[in-house]
Amino acid sequence: MRRTTDVALGLAHRQVTVLFKNPSLFIPPMLFPLMNFMAFAGGLSRLRHVPGFDFHGGYTAFQFVFVLLQSAAFGGVFAGFGIARDFERGFARRLLVSAPQRSGIIAGYAIAALVRWAMIAVVLTCVALVAGMKIGGNGVDLFGLYGLAIIFNQVGLLWAAGVAMRFRSVQAGPLMQTPVFMALFLAPVYVPLDLLSGWIHAVARLNPLTFILEAGRGFIQGEPTQVALAFGLAVALLVIFAVWARTGLRAAENAG
Repeated sequence: MRRTTDVALGLAHRQVTVLFKNPSLFIPPMLFPLMNFMAFAGGLSRLRHVPGFDFHGGYTAFQFVFVLLQSAAFGGVFAGFGIARDFERGFARRLLVSAPQRSGIIAGYAIAALVRWAMIAVVLTCVALVAGMKIGGNGVDLFGLYGLAIIFNQVGLLWAAGVAMRFRSVQAGPLMQTPVFMALFLAPVYVPLDLLSGWIHAVARLNPLTFILEAGRGFIQGEPTQVALAFGLAVALLVIFAVWARTGLRAAENAG
């Protein structure tokens, strides 16, 4: 257990150090959610006047939850790019040879992804508060919101890690990003689920991210909804993609 922890912490420290030494790796993931937040919460704010839009927290809070979860998922995905780069440069292969407990490798990347996203989340939250976001929930509600986001960050990391360890090249980047992007935007992004119509409504009703997103919006306006279902789905995704990442690590081991 101690060896696993040592591997995880050592790898996480290396990844965070590389991140701080290379602003080009950190600034784009920081700007992406901020630009989305300004575009969605600002340019589309008139959607709050659509008949039937009954979210009491205001449109800024409504969009903040989506952008927060989006930033969490892509914080994990961008960490997957780092895994692919490590394989291209040979570091990951040396790590596979030298690490006594290989499960610590995934844990190390997961910790680094969480640290990376935590910094983005702090900046994003501060910008939202300056923009006048109203928070109706209490401390417990906010704990639930950020708890969902943390799990979602790890889901994104585990998905990307599984892809990166199978392909071991940054050319697999589109495969890491596109499914996450599509899953997010097939949820109720701009208006509540009840205001969607046609095929997008049918798809959104079956999308597990819809329930996670609606639970997060319930937390921020102080009216928790579908909490057990949202956390259950989030944990289920975490378990599924943990298996996906572990089998990806095994594929990398077999490839040598």
